[in-house]
Amino acid sequence: MRPHHGQLRQPRLPDVGGQNRTFKDVTCSGATTRSIWNHQGSKPPQADALTPETKLVTVTLGGNDIGFSSVLTTCVLVASSDPAGSPCEKYFTASGKDVLGERINTLEGRMRGVITDIRRRSPEAKVVVVGYPALFPDNGVGCGEVPFAKGDFAFLRNTTKKLNRALERRAVAGGAGVSYADTYSVTVGHDMCQPRDRRYVESLTPAQNTLAAHPNSMGQWLMASAAYARILKP
Repeated sequence: MRPHHGQLRQPRLPDVGGQNRTFKDVTCSGATTRSIWNHQGSKPPQADALTPETKLVTVTLGGNDIGFSSVLTTCVLVASSDPAGSPCEKYFTASGKDVLGERINTLEGRMRGVITDIRRRSPEAKVVVVGYPALFPDNGVGCGEVPFAKGDFAFLRNTTKKLNRALERRAVAGGAGVSYADTYSVTVGHDMCQPRDRRYVESLTPAQNTLAAHPNSMGQWLMASAAYARILKP
C-alpha cells in the first residue's frame, strides 16, 4: 500500500504540473490483507501510514492471501503425474471443492474491510486498487521453459483473472473515490512464456536481479503507467 500526502504522485513517473509531492511506500514482500492491521515481522501495520491528510492510496493485495507462490510450487511438483493434462487444477478442485475459488472469495470479503478502513482513516483520499498482470499466456498455451503440465497454464490464467475480477468488484463497490487499475490488459503477450526480450513477467528461472513469477523492470513500468493513468482520471 502506498499512501500519498498532498497532491497526487506515482513513483518513477512524471509529476503532474511539476509540483513537489510526498509519498510513503509501505509495501512489503509477502504482505497479505492481515498486514494492513498487523505487524509483519519488524514492519508496523501498513494502515498506520494513513492520515486524514492522505490524498491518494494505491493498493495491490491478494496474491499472497491465496498462497500463489505455494500454488505455483504445487503445480510444478504434480506436473510429472500428467504432463498433458491438468493435474494442478485437479489437485485444487479435488472432491468438487474449488480451493482457490474459496480463497479468492475470502479475500474479496477482506478487501471490503481494507477499503472501508482506508476510507475511514483517510476520508479525502482517492483509492486505487491495482490488479495483477498477465503472468501466464492469455491463450492458455504453455511453454517448455515453465514446468507446468500443459492444461494447467489455462487453469493458472483463469485463477489470475478470477483474482482480478474480485479486486475490481471490490473497487467498484467501494463507491466514489475508489477505482480499479487494470494491469492485465497491458501485459498480455508479455507473460513468462515469451522470449526474454518480450517478457515483462519473469519465468520460474528469472533473469539476474529479478524475481520468479514477478514483473521485471519493464513490467513494473507498465503496471505503474496503468495505475498512473487511472489516478489521473476523475
